[in-house]
Amino acid sequence: MRLLHTSDWHLGRSFHRVNMLDAQAAFIAHLVATAREREVDAVLVAGDVYDRAVPPLAAVELFDDALHRLADLGVPTVMISGNHDSARRLGVGAGLIGRAGIHLRTDPAACAEPVILADDHGDVAFYGLPYLEPALVKEEFAVAKAGHEAVIGAAMDRVRADLATRARGTRSVVLAHAFVSGGQISDSERDITVGGVAAVPAAVFEGVDYAALGHLHGSQTLAARVRYSGSPLPYSFSEADHRKSMWLVDLGPEGQIEADRVDCPVPRALARIRGTLDELLDDPGLARHEEAWVEATLTDAVRPDDPMARLCERFPHTLSLVFDPVRAPEDPDVSYAQRLQGRSDQQVAEDFVTHVRGAGPDAHEQAVLRSALDAVRVDDTLHEVAR
Repeated sequence: MRLLHTSDWHLGRSFHRVNMLDAQAAFIAHLVATAREREVDAVLVAGDVYDRAVPPLAAVELFDDALHRLADLGVPTVMISGNHDSARRLGVGAGLIGRAGIHLRTDPAACAEPVILADDHGDVAFYGLPYLEPALVKEEFAVAKAGHEAVIGAAMDRVRADLATRARGTRSVVLAHAFVSGGQISDSERDITVGGVAAVPAAVFEGVDYAALGHLHGSQTLAARVRYSGSPLPYSFSEADHRKSMWLVDLGPEGQIEADRVDCPVPRALARIRGTLDELLDDPGLARHEEAWVEATLTDAVRPDDPMARLCERFPHTLSLVFDPVRAPEDPDVSYAQRLQGRSDQQVAEDFVTHVRGAGPDAHEQAVLRSALDAVRVDDTLHEVAR
């Protein structure tokens, strides 16, 4: 059985100030064409269909168009909700849509109710694990502690229990939206940390033939049977070195896996350039970036006059301008942003306590800070769901 694994469409999202709707429409057309030309048996969409819980109308219309085109093609599609989606909104009409071969899986309680598709070698059971917010699903999965590893582990226990009731030789595929240990992050994913821990081990997916992951925006292989497709388009300059693609997975009669990458159309290359303004304007080696979307980091000790306008004369698609003046480490003018770079919210809060009090927080105080940060993030999630 041939599968096309994709995720993280983020319909409705822009790239800095650039509207990406046309690029997203081009990707949908590419997806449909690939499914047709490569004789795909099922399309897998591992969450974050939309960029936010209440997407703009144009994004909803594009999603509707994608569903109709996939249904017209006659290729079954299995799709889960991600942490950016409103599971309830995405799942509206799932029963009716399922009759057209588009199977939406947005209810955590139904994670062990597979979509069954068949080929010449027997059945394949597709299990959809939508994004599982630990604080919201811990009672459903009866876990003692609200954490990503606990709830996903409990969901996979249900999957394996159901699979054990199926006919001998039934192959299995799980779609999940999660941060799995070993995955490389980028700047455009929303933090899903709970209790200071977001990652789950890849071993949690043992017992199934393929785990089609979503959430991280870089295409990557964590194990032969555990892969992220990544986002089909870039949504931050940290993705400048990404190769945007989908996985074309051939699932053999005994569960063997062969996977190849299918490149996605990207509207414009990304480039991150760094140096003084004069260096960036004069360096002939940067000519290859003149038509790219550019993030320029200026290292001038003194901020130059009108830098964006001057950069745009050579790099007309400059979208981001960062100032990082070269100074000695002990220079008191080293920016606050630089001091915070790479530090988590928890670390920043603990640093603040240390700065104010002269001593860092003890273990109890660290736990209180972590609980407060988790509560704010869960409140934000609930607010989006309520919208």
